[in-house]
Amino acid sequence: MSEVSTRAWTRPHDWAEVVIGVVAALSPLWLSTDTTAMWTMVVLGVLIALDGLVSLAMPGMVYGEGIQIALGVLLFIAPWVMGYTEFNGASWTSWIAGVLTVIAGAAAMPVANAAHRTAGQH
Repeated sequence: MSEVSTRAWTRPHDWAEVVIGVVAALSPLWLSTDTTAMWTMVVLGVLIALDGLVSLAMPGMVYGEGIQIALGVLLFIAPWVMGYTEFNGASWTSWIAGVLTVIAGAAAMPVANAAHRTAGQH
């Protein structure tokens, strides 16, 4: 496991984060939204996908998983904070993608810690 976790582009948790981010960013194409909901989902989705790509490229970067968890929480609370709860599809997409992002980030944290220790990065 540690060999796989230290190699770039091999961690399934980070690939899941990329996919979740892309789905969140593109979801306004097929969901009913307003401008606020659309831009919130696009921006947070792109940030989630980019952080997943950075984590894939640099497997020993532990703080990337913390950023991923924070982005997942932001996506989860976005329908209430940004006021788009009346758009059921957009709200549910934000809630589900937010929870999945937090789960993927939390699951990747021990793997990133192991890669960090194995690579000897400090």
